[in-house]
Amino acid sequence: MNTLDFTYLLENPDTITPEQTSALNEVVKEYPYFQAARALYLKGLKNQESFLYNNQLKKTAAYTQDRTVLFDYITSENFNQTAISEQIKAQEEQLRDMPVHDLIDISAELDAEEIAKANQVLSSDFFIPKEQPQESIEDNDIQATEKKLQIGKPLEFTKSETHSFSQWLKITSFNKIDRTENSDSPTEKSNTPEEIKLDSKPTQFVSFSEVQEDSEDPDRIRRLELIDKFIETNPKIKVKSPEEGFKKQDLQSDFQPNESLMTETLARVYVEQKNYQKAKQAYKILCLKYPEKSGFFADQIRAIVKLQENK
Repeated sequence: MNTLDFTYLLENPDTITPEQTSALNEVVKEYPYFQAARALYLKGLKNQESFLYNNQLKKTAAYTQDRTVLFDYITSENFNQTAISEQIKAQEEQLRDMPVHDLIDISAELDAEEIAKANQVLSSDFFIPKEQPQESIEDNDIQATEKKLQIGKPLEFTKSETHSFSQWLKITSFNKIDRTENSDSPTEKSNTPEEIKLDSKPTQFVSFSEVQEDSEDPDRIRRLELIDKFIETNPKIKVKSPEEGFKKQDLQSDFQPNESLMTETLARVYVEQKNYQKAKQAYKILCLKYPEKSGFFADQIRAIVKLQENK
């Protein structure tokens, strides 16, 4: 891709073709911090409704210095609107304004024509029943469920969904830290967490006071004597156990979805992140928040449960 083509795409991002999107991908690979190229590549994926868009959005956010600029960009009208949709809207307006003089009902003729075609085709001799393999049926069910949940479809954020956008950029998997000691390993030395000793027998050191006997400063002599005493007594450092040192935080309560910030996009974010438990909880909140769409949200919950069973 040359400079002239790139400049044209900057001025007309709606005209990005699949070939140009691939070329932009190569530019991004060679110059990963070229934010203008990343923005155009993201727009090209959005125009194609590519399944790569959601992950690329995370990568673009990682390479973007100010994510608020990126959020304003992906929620702008120019980013979400395409030239094709503008053309369709213009055609709809033209059809609405088209004058109609006489109405002719041709529904009966069309029905008769369709019935005649059906009688020619629908014959028992033309069809042989074929059993579909069980694996193929399960694959089709999974694909239908994923299509129903819109998995892989580009996420569309609005200006008011900054919380949903930040949740999409977060890492949602947390692994517990294994604090158990490996007692089977002979190379590792087991120490109790309550108490750590400096040394069992300290090495013989030359006294600082002996070295500085000729010093006449009383404060200096007193400090040196304290150092000698510290080395001779071999003090122990007591360390509190992790349970006593700090109070464990309840991470589950910190990551509970906020009802006031719950949107359909956020529920889709949880599904894309495979956080099915939070996704089901999100749709339950949406059922109460928008009772007129409770049937649709209930279908989404059933689809998530089915997806969990098939996984």
